[in-house]
Amino acid sequence: MEDQQKRMALSLLAYAAQRDVQPQQLCKLAGIQLEELKKPSGETLSATQMNNLWTNAGQLTNDPLFGLHFGESLQIAALGMVGEIIKSSGTVGEAITHAAALSHLVTDLFRMEVTSPGKTFTINYISLTDATPSFSFLQLMDFFMVFTVHELDGLLLQKIQPKAVRYPYVVSNIAEYERVLRCRPVKRTGEYALEFDKKYWDEPILSANYELQSLLLKKVQALPEQAAGTQSLQARIYNYLLTNAYLGIISLEQMAANFNISPRSLQRKLKEEGVKYQDIADAVRKSLAMHYMASGNYPLKEVSYMLGYNELSAFTRAFKRWTGDTPGSYQHN
Repeated sequence: MEDQQKRMALSLLAYAAQRDVQPQQLCKLAGIQLEELKKPSGETLSATQMNNLWTNAGQLTNDPLFGLHFGESLQIAALGMVGEIIKSSGTVGEAITHAAALSHLVTDLFRMEVTSPGKTFTINYISLTDATPSFSFLQLMDFFMVFTVHELDGLLLQKIQPKAVRYPYVVSNIAEYERVLRCRPVKRTGEYALEFDKKYWDEPILSANYELQSLLLKKVQALPEQAAGTQSLQARIYNYLLTNAYLGIISLEQMAANFNISPRSLQRKLKEEGVKYQDIADAVRKSLAMHYMASGNYPLKEVSYMLGYNELSAFTRAFKRWTGDTPGSYQHN
């Protein structure tokens, strides 16, 4: 299996680049050779290098909640280990149990432990150090907790809300934690934990969703004009929305929070580029709709749901606005 810490570092650099931080600068500050990092072989990153990477990423983005937002942005196909877990698991419970057993491949700062008593199941993140938690430890903990919540979405193609989120301290900016984790964190000494309704434990994994997200990543690479060919804000937003669109398009307010700016500032920056947020969102929906329908692998109702429409009628109206035709007529042309 590939080096998961290096995979994590590359994903972190890619996210930092979306936040206007140059990967070369970040690597230099962390004592990492970017070209060496990209090679499959080579030395594993040291604990000091990973700590420096997290610390400088937070400083350069001016985001004290960098780990929280990084976890929110990362899609399931970005970490190879997650894909392997999904492909070898039949239910959510199996996938979580396998992930807990493999967490040591990503970090040696804590381990995951899963318990499922009564009507809930709990994922505990247990520290493996007695030292005072470092900045990188706290960021990595935030990352894992939010990544867990959002990837449960991907396993089931629905938004999952934890029953409880617990930290051993009162978190800063509790409203932002509640927005991202969908549950207001509470303080409980000695615990980093997520608790979920037991009804999800035996739910079958929608493994096709892993393939879907892999296709989305490939599609981003196949759109140089709109995604990779420019560093404009609208291109980075388009890229972000496209690769995270399997549960619908997030709001302008959520996007602004992800880029660590105010909604008004985001609107102003996009206006300077001559575009509105809704225009970008519609362009992503249209691109994905055409892609799914052309593949012939997805019923219209499923396409509608994947794009975030609760009703097929709403998707039909939007599609007709984009193309002048109904989805049904388009498929039969």
